Amino acid sequence: QVQLVESGGGLVQAGGSLRLSCAASGRTFSSYYMAWFRQAPGKEREFVAAVSRGGGNTYYADSVKGRFTISKDNDKNTVDLQMNSLKPEDTAVYYCAAKYWTAGAQAYEYAYWGQGTQVTVSS
Repeated sequence: QVQLVESGGGLVQAGGSLRLSCAASGRTFSSYYMAWFRQAPGKEREFVAAVSRGGGNTYYADSVKGRFTISKDNDKNTVDLQMNSLKPEDTAVYYCAAKYWTAGAQAYEYAYWGQGTQVTVSS
């Protein structure tokens, strides 16, 4: 069982930066692939980024590649999302998610979810 709590959302102007953090409970955090998804009003939840169990491999949606960076710290049980050069279209609720052992980019593959944190980018 993994419990996830996100923090770090807020309001930022276009071109600005935010750093989201997700704190996980449980003693087997290193066994989980971690990901960030986002959901804008009226849209489906979409994949943003994922990181492998050890943190050495990262994956990004094309829409955020080069602007966002995901990182995982197994000692601290955290996964962060550094978001730079933010655009109004990045506005959404961002969710942290955990998937045991194997990689995945679909929301249905992730069993554990945080409550979400709002990111709003003004133009």
